Amino acid sequence: MGVLNWFGKKGDNTEKLIREYFKMIDGYTPSFSSFEGSVYEMDLTRSAIHTIATHTSKLNMEVQGKANTNLARRLQTKANEIQDTSKYLYRLATIMQVTNNVLIIPTYNETTQLINGFYPLLAEDGKVVEYENELYIVYTFLGKRHAKPLSDVGIMNQFQFKDEIFGGNNYSMAPTLNLLHHQNQGMIEAIKSGASIRFMAQLMNILNDEDMHAEREKFANQNLANNPTGVMLFDSKYKEVKQVTSNPVIIDDKQMQQIKDNVYAHFGVNDKIMQNSFNSEEWAAFYEGKIEPFAIQASLVHSNLAFTERELANNNFIMLTANRLQYLSPAEKLSTVTQLFDRGFITHNQGREIYNMSPVDGGDKYYIRKEYSETTKLDADVKEEE
Repeated sequence: MGVLNWFGKKGDNTEKLIREYFKMIDGYTPSFSSFEGSVYEMDLTRSAIHTIATHTSKLNMEVQGKANTNLARRLQTKANEIQDTSKYLYRLATIMQVTNNVLIIPTYNETTQLINGFYPLLAEDGKVVEYENELYIVYTFLGKRHAKPLSDVGIMNQFQFKDEIFGGNNYSMAPTLNLLHHQNQGMIEAIKSGASIRFMAQLMNILNDEDMHAEREKFANQNLANNPTGVMLFDSKYKEVKQVTSNPVIIDDKQMQQIKDNVYAHFGVNDKIMQNSFNSEEWAAFYEGKIEPFAIQASLVHSNLAFTERELANNNFIMLTANRLQYLSPAEKLSTVTQLFDRGFITHNQGREIYNMSPVDGGDKYYIRKEYSETTKLDADVKEEE
C-alpha cells in the first residue's frame, strides 16, 4: 500500500497543490540555538515531558457508537500500522509538550474508506494555504510531501494566541533554559578547575624570557608532573610560591529551586509527580490540571475526524478515559470499591480493575443492596412490612 493511498481517500487530487506553496516539518529541529537544543534537549524539561507523556500513554481510547466498530476494535491495541495505542498517545503528548502543536493524520481502510487509525506528526512549521476556496495543509511523511484538506486533519495545540490554528512557541522558556544550560556548564568547569593545580612563583633574580621559560618547565617537571610524594621543594632562588585557588560561581540551592519551579509551572508538574511519590490527592490535582484537559481536547479532535456531524449527533464519539481510582491508597481502594459496588455504581469487574486484577466471566453485572429505598416510597415500604 502506498503512502498516499494510506493517508488519503480515493479520488483525492491534491498532490499538485504542494509543489510551490510551502514545506511542512521535514524532521526534528531544535528551537533554541543559545544552548543548541529545544526544550526536549535539557534533562529537567525532558523528564517533565516524559512524565506527562508516560501518564498520558495510560489513557484508554474508547469508541462509542456503532458507526465504525472496526475502529473501536483496532484502537484497543493499535493506533496505526507501526504504533500501538500506548506509543501513539505517548508520542502525541510528547510532540504537544515540545512544540505546542501536533497534527493528527487519519488512515483509511481502502475497501470501506472508513478511518481505521491515526498518526501523529510534528507541526512546528505548519502553514495553511487556500486553494479554490478551501483550506489545505501540507505535511511530510517518510520523505514525501502530502496535502490534505484542513477539515481532514486533526490539530491539537496549546498556548494559542496570535494564530487562529496553531499554538505559540516556547520562547518564554528561553531564559530558564539558558540558566539551566549555564548551570550545567558551570558545574563542569568547577569540576575541571578543582582537578587542576595552579601555582604562582616569584623568582629572586631578573631573568630573560628564555631563562624564565626554562625555569618554569623545570619547576613544573620536578614538583608537579613527576612528583608521586606530594611534597613540593624549591630552593632560595624563589622568593615566594603560592597556590592559586579557583572559586567558580554556581547557582545556589534556592536559585536552582526557582529554576525548577519555573519549569514545573510551565509543564504543570512537581517533584512528587516527577519522582512518582505522589498520593491520591496529589495525583488527582495533576490529572485534573494536566492529563484531563489533554484527554478532553484529544477526544474532541479524534471524534470530529472519525465521525460526521450526523454520526456525532447519534452519540458516536471517541473518548480518552483513565481509571483514576487505581491511584488510591489500599485503604481508600477498599472503602471506595465497597461503597460503590453495593450501590450499583460499579460492576464486579470494574472493582477488580481498581486492584489491577483481570476480569472474570459474569462480572459485568450491577448489584445493589436491597435495604435501600427511594425516599418517596418510604411510607409504602413500611405498609408492606406491616
